[in-house]
This record gives sequence, structure tokens and C-alpha cells, in this order.
Amino acid sequence: MNNFIEIHNLVKKYGKEIILNNVDLTLKKGEIIGLIGPSGAGKTTTIKTALGMEKADSGSALVLGKQMPNRKILGEIGYMAQSDALYTSLTGAENLEFFGEMKGVAKKDIAEQIEYVAEVVDLTDALDKYVKEYSGGMMRRLSLAIALLSYPKLLVLDEPTVGIDPALRIKIWHELNNLRSQGCSVLITTHVMDEAEKTDRVALLLHGEIIAFDHPQVLEQNYGVPTIEDVFLKAEQKEREK
Repeated sequence: MNNFIEIHNLVKKYGKEIILNNVDLTLKKGEIIGLIGPSGAGKTTTIKTALGMEKADSGSALVLGKQMPNRKILGEIGYMAQSDALYTSLTGAENLEFFGEMKGVAKKDIAEQIEYVAEVVDLTDALDKYVKEYSGGMMRRLSLAIALLSYPKLLVLDEPTVGIDPALRIKIWHELNNLRSQGCSVLITTHVMDEAEKTDRVALLLHGEIIAFDHPQVLEQNYGVPTIEDVFLKAEQKEREK
């Protein structure tokens, strides 16, 4: 299986409003793809529809070769939503243990995995605190740690570094690159344009349509600009002029 995500002609409507308009997207094994676009462009809807959390009006989406939702492959996918879904009356460690069991992590392995993911997101010293005492940034880090449990084949991360300081962001990207080298694939949405530069391919989503999708350097050459941020601004301007 070469493609860990395959999306073809995906259409999603809310009433008469078209949110996704014939979206095509593939994510290969061992690849990091960035999905960028302004708020309301359809990034989160693309993710939710692919994962079976939203029902498409037409088109198809396969994740690890399966139509979602599919409980059998749940443990192979690490998903981090844009909003944190945590148990605030539990400690960080208790949240990780609970979600680890949900993802099928063996009891004998859970302590080791919690130690590993907590170190990646710099939460080791806060594991015994109740989540209701966490800051917003700490909650984001805990959500990312949960996504990393069970050494997933596929990571789907919706704005994972919002509220995270630059030093930790660098550390997280180091871990994502390490996972990619081991064959893990990552689909990440982000508003941080320098993060989009770190991806293997970046998709520009505007008004529910992917208007460009290629290696960051190729897009910069095609649009004659030095950065992905400039690519997006120029592509957006061209769309307005149509």
C-alpha cells in the first residue's frame, strides 16, 4: 500500500453551501503533507470527512486502504483535533493511560509509551497534575501526546502547534521527521507558514478547492516567490482576479 490517504473528488455541503468542491489529495507512505488555507477554507472538514467523522455528499476517501470509520485500524491512526477533547478531572497521565487503552496499547507497554510521548511534548513534570490545572498550551501538548501513542502508521494533526512556544515546536518537528523516517505518514494543517516549508508537499486550500499541491520549493518556483506564504498570497490574488 503506497498511499496512506486517498481522497478523490470529495464533495461536502452544509445545506446549499459547498464546503469541499471535488477535493483530490493523496498521502504516501513516509511523507509529510501540509494542508494550508485561511479559516473557513475547509481544512478541518477535509480531515473529518476523510476519517469518517463527517459524511461526504459524493466522492471517496480511503485511510490505510479502508473506508472510515473503521475500529480495526483505529490503533494505527493518531488523530489530534483542533479543539482538545480531554478529561479535565483526570491527570495528564490518567488521560494518556485511558486513551492508550482505547487505542489498544498493551498494559505492559503503556508506562513506557507514556514516558516517551510526555518527553516529546515536554509534559513529563506535569503528568501528575489534573488537566483542569493545565494552560491551553499544555492541553494542546497533551492532545498531541495522545495522538503519538501506539506508534501510529498515520498521524492526522489539525493545527497541532497552536499555543506552543518556538523551541518546543522545533522539537516536535524533529520527532515528526523521525517518525517519517520510520515510514509513518503525517497530514498536518497549519497557519504557521514556516512549518509548511518543512513538509514534503503542501496543498493550498481555498473556498473548498485545492488550488495548488506540490513540493514547497516547486510551488515557490512556479509562482516566482521566495516563501510558501508568498505562494499562498499570490495564489489567493489570482483566484480573486478570475
